[in-house]
Order: sequence, then structure tokens, then C-alpha cells
Amino acid sequence: MNPKIQKITQDIETLRHKITAGQIRLRDLERQKIELENADIIAAVRSMDVAPEELRALIARLQAQPVPHFEPREDEFEN
Repeated sequence: MNPKIQKITQDIETLRHKITAGQIRLRDLERQKIELENADIIAAVRSMDVAPEELRALIARLQAQPVPHFEPREDEFEN
């Protein structure tokens, strides 16, 4: 077989391996990030010293409110 073809084939396999390893690492990092975010949320909620029923009611009120829409003024982006 042509040595150039062999080299390119080897490079393709090496790159495929690196991509697979990178995808695995990315999934692991995303999982770690979510776990840390969840821990922060839980710590913040627990620090509020609110009964679970009160917390549910607060969340329900927040969800019932429409989200305000913000339109930036054009002059906000000028130097």
C-alpha cells in the first residue's frame, strides 16, 4: 500500500481516538458542572430556612408571573 495512504489512515485513526476521548471528557465535565450547580442551588435553598410548603408556594408564584421583556436602547451599545 502507498505509504502516504498508510500515514493518512493512521492519522485518521489517531484523530478518531482523540475525538472519542474528548467527547467522553466533555460529558464528564458537563456532569460535574451540573452536580456543582445543583449543590449550590441546594445550599442556597437550605440557607433560606424556609419550610418546604413555603418554598413550593414561592416557586409557584414566581412561575405564574410573566417574564419581563427587556429591549435595550440603541445608545447603550455606542462608545
